[in-house]
Formats: sequence, structure tokens, C-alpha cells
Amino acid sequence: GGTGRVLPALWDRDTDRAVRAAYVTLPPGGVVLVDGALLLGRGLPFDLAVHLWLSPAALRRKVAAGETWTLPAYERYEHEADPAGTADLVVRMDHPDRPALVE
Repeated sequence: GGTGRVLPALWDRDTDRAVRAAYVTLPPGGVVLVDGALLLGRGLPFDLAVHLWLSPAALRRKVAAGETWTLPAYERYEHEADPAGTADLVVRMDHPDRPALVE
């Protein structure tokens, strides 16, 4: 029921700045993938939500040394937003070469 117009990007992670992208119009039946940390549990109206879950130990191993300050935010997100309970699908990603669908 929308216009089909979307912004292809909002933020450039490399430059840590907003992107000045022009709107694009999706073809009929087009799909938009929204990627980002800590998105579930914020009331965004996704048709399908997939949560890529890591155990706390795997998350600690995979977070860069200079980014460990983010770990408490991920722990809080797990407890307050319940992304695994919000998502339509949950995939365990402790070993990205062997993802496992949680049923």
C-alpha cells in the first residue's frame, strides 16, 4: 500500500556519516532488506524479521578489541528487547560457516 520509494542507504559505516542517497522506486514485488544491530523490539513493521544470534562468549570473541565497550548494550538488548522472541526466524551464528536455524 506504499509508494514503493525507498532510500537505499541511511548511514555509511566506513565514514560514520549520513549518506545523501536519492530515493529509488522498487519494481512491483520488490523486497527491502534492512540490516543493523539492535533493530528488533523497536516496533518497526517488518514483514519478516530474522535475528542472527550469538552466544555471549562468541560475541566477546568476535567484537574487535576497540569495540568491547558495546558488549553491555548487546546484553541489555537481549534482556529488554527479546530479539529472539520478536523475530520470525532465529539463526545461531556462533560459527558463521555452520549457521543453525533455531526451531
